[in-house]
Amino acid sequence: MRIIVDAFGGDNAPLEILKGCELAVKELGVDIIACGDERIIRDVCGKNNISLDRIDIQHTEKIIPVECDPTEVVKSYDDCSMAIGMKMLANGEGDAFVSAGSTGAVVVGASLFVKRIKGIKRAALASIIPTTTGCYMLLDIGANAECRPEMLVQFGIMGSSYMEKIMGVKDPRVGIVNIGSEETKGLDLQIIANEQMKHAPVNFIGNVEPRYLPENCCDVAVTDGFTGNVILKLTEGLGSSLGNEIKDIFKKNFLSKVGALFVMDGIKNFKKKMDYTEYGGAPLMGISKPVIKAHGSSNAKAFKNAIRQAKEYTQLGIISQIEASLEELKIKSQAN
Repeated sequence: MRIIVDAFGGDNAPLEILKGCELAVKELGVDIIACGDERIIRDVCGKNNISLDRIDIQHTEKIIPVECDPTEVVKSYDDCSMAIGMKMLANGEGDAFVSAGSTGAVVVGASLFVKRIKGIKRAALASIIPTTTGCYMLLDIGANAECRPEMLVQFGIMGSSYMEKIMGVKDPRVGIVNIGSEETKGLDLQIIANEQMKHAPVNFIGNVEPRYLPENCCDVAVTDGFTGNVILKLTEGLGSSLGNEIKDIFKKNFLSKVGALFVMDGIKNFKKKMDYTEYGGAPLMGISKPVIKAHGSSNAKAFKNAIRQAKEYTQLGIISQIEASLEELKIKSQAN
């Protein structure tokens, strides 16, 4: 399997990206195509003892700045490392694409270069978020600040396919994020989506309140990109704060340090559960070929796991399952 990567996307590029690529080759058995300035890539690899075995380089000197308008990826920067990689994916020169670059540019580039699955209104970014007993998928987390009801239905279909195939959840529970569980709660978006979701080929459980998301109330939580992004960032911030608070409690005095020894395994498990590097990145759901958006501050481990996610997304046929579910929904809609 060949994974195309944007070697110059992200806060820690290209060093951590290339280190992650090396780990992916060794641990996942994939081949890599690294898009970016070949001279810099070879120089960084040489200075840091990074092997380029099974890593090919697609040369381009241009990089899209993170502060650029996302549409510039198909205008002034259509030959940047991100755009070149997406064009290669669209042309069948690789099986999946991974970038830690600008979220907006990834969404725009994938939609226009790689194209959406037929019938999908908008692509959605999805994130796996830990809960007390497992995890759930939240989407959209930022690709679409405003949504229409039918878009939320499609998000539910895509998220359900992912959780079943990638995460191994049988018959995933899909809920709409809302201010209350009653069907009459929320704005027109939630009320209409609630009615439409009842006819979708998913295990729809109704509205879910954000306060219950950490308690594993559903497996897929769908919402507009603005709300989803707020939930995601609040969760990340709260997790980090709680982790630091727990650390301070156990470092308070000698007795607390001794007590920490007895619960160290639990602390390590909590830290691992809240660590975004374990999950890799956010799949851009609804694109006709696998595109994974890695965290902007990805280190080598996180980027390697984003590549792992791309590999599994490809192997398990998520896109084919989404297409089949959309066709089933279409048939049901015509029958009604």
